[in-house]
Amino acid sequence: MKLNSVFMEPPAAALQTEEQQVSAMGLTHLWFFQLIFEKEGVYLHTNAKKMLQDTTLPGFIRVVERAGVPALEWSPLEDEGRSAPAVLYSKKDGEEGEDDTKFDPGYEPDWAVISTVKKDQQAAVKDSGQWSFSLPLSELYSLRRARFSLGRNFLVLTSRGGHPLPPLHFHRGGTRELLRALQRYIILDQSPMDGRLFLAYPHDSGALSQSFDKLQLMDDGGSDLVSRFIQDPYATTFGGFSKVTNFFKAALRPPDSTGGSRACRDPGLPPQADDEPGFELITCGVELGPRPDVCRGPPLDRWEEFLDPEGRVKNPERIRDLVFRGGIAPPLRKELWKFLLGFYPWNSTAKEREDILRSKTDEYFRMKVQWKSVSEEQEMRNSLLRGYRSLIERDVSRTDRHNTFFSGNDNPGLTLLHDVLMTYCMYNFDLGYVQGMSDLLAPVLFVTQNEVESFWCLTGFMELVHQNFEESQEAMKQQLLQLSILLRALDPELCDFLDSQDSGSLCFCFRWLLIWFKREFSFEDILLLWEVLWTRLPCENFHLLIACSILESQRGELIGSDHDFNTILKHINELTMKLDVEEVLQGAEAIYLQLTRCQDLPLKVQQVLGLYSPPSPEGSPESQTGETDHVLDQSQAGSSDPQTSAELK
Repeated sequence: MKLNSVFMEPPAAALQTEEQQVSAMGLTHLWFFQLIFEKEGVYLHTNAKKMLQDTTLPGFIRVVERAGVPALEWSPLEDEGRSAPAVLYSKKDGEEGEDDTKFDPGYEPDWAVISTVKKDQQAAVKDSGQWSFSLPLSELYSLRRARFSLGRNFLVLTSRGGHPLPPLHFHRGGTRELLRALQRYIILDQSPMDGRLFLAYPHDSGALSQSFDKLQLMDDGGSDLVSRFIQDPYATTFGGFSKVTNFFKAALRPPDSTGGSRACRDPGLPPQADDEPGFELITCGVELGPRPDVCRGPPLDRWEEFLDPEGRVKNPERIRDLVFRGGIAPPLRKELWKFLLGFYPWNSTAKEREDILRSKTDEYFRMKVQWKSVSEEQEMRNSLLRGYRSLIERDVSRTDRHNTFFSGNDNPGLTLLHDVLMTYCMYNFDLGYVQGMSDLLAPVLFVTQNEVESFWCLTGFMELVHQNFEESQEAMKQQLLQLSILLRALDPELCDFLDSQDSGSLCFCFRWLLIWFKREFSFEDILLLWEVLWTRLPCENFHLLIACSILESQRGELIGSDHDFNTILKHINELTMKLDVEEVLQGAEAIYLQLTRCQDLPLKVQQVLGLYSPPSPEGSPESQTGETDHVLDQSQAGSSDPQTSAELK
């Protein structure tokens, strides 16, 4: 530790704000500077690779006082001797980078290719001074530490504006000394739910201070393991994609700037992660218990025996369970998919289904006539319809062209694909057409071989996933956060590894969730996967467990390898058509059973799996009914257990 004071000439005018103070320090002479702590050998990993250059930047971490304002600063070795970093880290909300590399995805949707879009500043490794940062300690919101079995330690700091700083990799130790220096100005309060997370409070906030020895953050020790972190992995990965960029910039909820004390908890309820906004806290010490073995069954190949004399399905739950267990034999898919996707009610008679088909056929063609009757002159004044048509024509020309049903230039399957999507724009004016919907329709059209039936099956499918395509992307944000919750409960070490390599955002799963793994499996496998998901067994979010199953199947390839952010994305992208759908489904169901059998399952995980819903306030009219519904939900959720399924068989 070094202590030093330097006096300089005062600035020409008084600074109005703390940010102005710190910003001016990088541009003008300071009238007072005091070095509190300094440590060499603290590295940043910039995630920039160009001409095989080393992108691991060595530098100094410092705690300083400038004009009485304590701050945490990092600067590269080549900047030694400068009075302050040239760049203030914090960024204005909504500010757009002017140096984003423009990326034209051509006809490919924004999410279709999992790839990185590098910023100019990331590629310019030689200009390492631009990675410098300075953060006033009053703006420090939290500190998270991570430690691998391989021995490499790093700290992740987050500002009160919600911006994570690049992780600080201490190759030569020094974390304890840094934290002791920080504790001169702030209190680090350990989260009771996550031993690796510490919230920062000013000394006068009233928060209870813990002794540094009690914190036991980590042991010092060197490590040359290379890892990297990006300031904003979401926005960086999809930086050139306009719609997705806006979503990713809002994906991590900014912490509450008020800081201060935590919300009071009801001691009778499980602790909630919302107590520390912006972080999903999963207790790492939870013992989940053994993961059971799961055996899948044969596809459902009988149908008539499940119908009564009038054509009603006698036991829909039995059908759904059999489909979940083994899928559907190809000859029966055309009929059963119409039930799974809501075109036919389960309790309808054969006569009622004939009436439904007749009515739905009339309704479909009334909507089709609407867009077919629009003249070219009218369409020139209808930019919305013109835009939908253009997108649909582009997407249809490249959707599943390897399949004989859609191959060739004048294939009638392409015409049907186009017409159904155009008619859907008339059916759902608010949503219209969004890239990716052609991927959802193609397998449905292939199975039904019928324009009208495929349309109404598509509408049923879209009822399940339409929020994925909404411009706000709130549903996608929620799903990615839920996936993170599940994966951290299942495999904290894998999450720590992904965090260290800038991949903890799970941005590479965006395409998986958006179109339900359509690009990851073969055409035949996706038919099985989708019909399993359409059963909604064993829970509504089973598709997230499928994502967990895929990620866990790759942990051996990821952990212990030299994968960085780019190569992780490349590896995940190259899994396309290499995954075994049966193994993935077995793994996902085994994960579900393992989690649901855990007695101390964190509340957030329970909520993702649909095992817990907040009770109604006592005394309210809905209180008793709500409790009854909750019990019913639990009993229904348990009906998909393999043991129960075996009894039914």
